[in-house]
Amino acid sequence: MTKPSITYDIGLHEDLRDPVEAAEYLNAALEDGTQDVFLMALRDVAKAHGLTRLARETALNRENMYRILSEEGNPQLSSLKALLDSLELRLFIEPKRAVA
Repeated sequence: MTKPSITYDIGLHEDLRDPVEAAEYLNAALEDGTQDVFLMALRDVAKAHGLTRLARETALNRENMYRILSEEGNPQLSSLKALLDSLELRLFIEPKRAVA
């Protein structure tokens, strides 16, 4: 008997519900260096958690949430912070190299 398979999207969304997995996924997208890749990854994480729930928790309406996460999205830092807070994630800056 074969094990039933799941689609890539379903498996990805299951993984991205874990904050550690989501953080690693978003950090890998940031390493790519393009806003488009990061927004795509953020969109994947947001979908995994449910856009309606996130819109309610962040006080952003669904239309704004979709616009922020769209391919043409350009979220303000305050919107990005609200979304990341709702996902139990945070944004921080660190030096590229260790300071001696």
